[in-house]
Amino acid sequence: MAIKPVLKMGNPVLLKIAEKVEEFNSPALETLIEDMQDTMASLNGAGLAAPQIGISLQLVIFGVEENTRYPEAEEVPFTILINPEITPLSDEVEEGWEGCLSVPGLRGMVPRFTKLRYQGYDQYGNVIDRTVEGFHARVVQHECDHLEGILYPMRIEDFSTFGYTEVLFPDQEDTD
Repeated sequence: MAIKPVLKMGNPVLLKIAEKVEEFNSPALETLIEDMQDTMASLNGAGLAAPQIGISLQLVIFGVEENTRYPEAEEVPFTILINPEITPLSDEVEEGWEGCLSVPGLRGMVPRFTKLRYQGYDQYGNVIDRTVEGFHARVVQHECDHLEGILYPMRIEDFSTFGYTEVLFPDQEDTD
């Protein structure tokens, strides 16, 4: 449908708690999802939350096949996730590099749970219930943080690991 501008860190919409989606399988929801898919694909993103394009609803999309921004990441199936709930399945936390379309040109080491269960709905109201780990778990946590008004720099514990992608990874192509 349309590539939408992505809001950048500092925009107050990104700091709000998003509203639950009340109506599934609607033309408006389908249009929003198509716009999010087009926007994410145009920026080579691993995921996108509705608040990032200015729509404060609990809707995220994510999926990774091959992605130059995350060259070592395992594949994550494309998912539309609405009104998500995340339950950590272990106390184990691992730090990993993250970037964000709303924080372009920067990367940081962010601690995330290594294994979790996420539940929610697809665009038709069908239940999604998955147990995941690794990069898949990281992507889900990152995108769902957007629904709580949290951007990844807010999770960084050691700011010596936060900087410009071109400085941190001079040999890596990046589209942030």
